[in-house]
Amino acid sequence: MTLIDGKQTAIDIKAEIAEEVRQRVAAGEKQPHLAAILVGHDGGSETYVKNKVLACEACGFKSTLIRYEDDVTEQELLECVDRLNRNGDIDGYIVQLPLPKHIDEQKIIEAIDYRKDVDGFHPVNVGRMAIGLPCFISATPLGILTLLRRYGIETKGKKCVILGRSNIVGKPMAQLMMQKQWGDATVTVCHSHSATLKEECRQADILIAAIGQPAFVTADMVKPGAVVIDVGTTRVPDSSRKSGYRLQGDVQFDEVAPLCSFITPVPGGVGPMTICSLMTNTLAAAKKEFY
Repeated sequence: MTLIDGKQTAIDIKAEIAEEVRQRVAAGEKQPHLAAILVGHDGGSETYVKNKVLACEACGFKSTLIRYEDDVTEQELLECVDRLNRNGDIDGYIVQLPLPKHIDEQKIIEAIDYRKDVDGFHPVNVGRMAIGLPCFISATPLGILTLLRRYGIETKGKKCVILGRSNIVGKPMAQLMMQKQWGDATVTVCHSHSATLKEECRQADILIAAIGQPAFVTADMVKPGAVVIDVGTTRVPDSSRKSGYRLQGDVQFDEVAPLCSFITPVPGGVGPMTICSLMTNTLAAAKKEFY
């Protein structure tokens, strides 16, 4: 069993990005600039945005954080998005989700200039991805693809089962894994209402768990020699930790790991690659690679 080290892979990629940025700036090119809009004080979002700012520093990017309280109006947020769209110095930006319930998230996403949509959530980017055109790919699926490639894991012709059908992970992951230039795999998508879920999982050469239920995948669901990618990150109570909780993936790691050829841990697997992929997208935005 090989443990897929997302933390070290992300460090390596950020160092590669930093060197490219150093060379670009030395040649007179503009320093890449990533902005983030954060609404409210959700603990998970605060941590995630803080880590994005640190990643920008590691990559040699400029970063801007724009904060609003929970009572910000939808109109105020749309006006901020419009300002960022028109700001020539900002190459890409993200609106940290979730947003307060009184704000229409989809309306905000669709207002973002798709050429600056480094989260890859705008319908233009989603549509281009679906038909295999160059675009910003949402960060978690891009991070998973990067790990598979960096570890030399063969995907062509393999049976890939994806647990979960979210717009952020499950659906784009399925699209990418079936496309010739990315996964070239045979893909099955399962979810909480799939009648033959366990049977499908047991046939998977590559199992990607993004169902959002801690320890959902157990040993009897995994074929010996399978590659298991755990996307889940649920906080579960743990009195032995100073924080009072620990992060639990969607996979019951201790019992599943011995069966696998490769597996990602939680934490330290897919998580660090998500932020790393956002940096990759920001550099692509600065270089105007796609549009």
